[in-house]
Amino acid sequence: MTKTDAPEVPRPEVPRPEVPGAARADSDDARADSESARADRILKAETRRGPWSLEDLAGELRRRKTVGNKIVMTNGCFDLIHVGHVRTLQAARALGDALVVAVNTDASIRGLEKAPGRPIVPEGERAEVLSALACVDYVVLFDEPDPRRVVRMLEPDVLVKGGDWSPDTILGREEVEARGGRVVALPDIPGVRTSRIIERVLAKDES
Repeated sequence: MTKTDAPEVPRPEVPRPEVPGAARADSDDARADSESARADRILKAETRRGPWSLEDLAGELRRRKTVGNKIVMTNGCFDLIHVGHVRTLQAARALGDALVVAVNTDASIRGLEKAPGRPIVPEGERAEVLSALACVDYVVLFDEPDPRRVVRMLEPDVLVKGGDWSPDTILGREEVEARGGRVVALPDIPGVRTSRIIERVLAKDES
């Protein structure tokens, strides 16, 4: 047998030395990449948990009621969301199993007795901010000057308003109470109003 015909002797595999913490570092890197990709998708999305259509939301709430969920609803413009809004929404959510927030569209607000130039924030952005709050389960937009049609279609078990509303002046009260529901006026949070925030901003601009 010549030298060239000699059988090849397999070389033993030399195990790669383990670097302490390398596997954990790889796992952390993969998780960071995944979280970064998810954050990018969220930031690129036009609306994350955007508003529901009234018809779809009515069906969703009927489904939840079949398993015994109590539905709470409130409504408003929610232009320049502030601490008064957040506290009211948190208190409303505590009254049931799911909170629906019905939001006036831009056209609806322009038809109300608001200051010129309102709303400051367009309806899509107002809906997105509300949807991002942990205490808010659903957001729906409405074009009418009052929420009665929304109340009739969604049939909430509890209708809530904050601020200076008394129970007998809350729009939608008759529809809710006719079905055996409750109407709740939450305590006002003094000194917190969107209009006052706007006034302070304008005053600082003029000074």
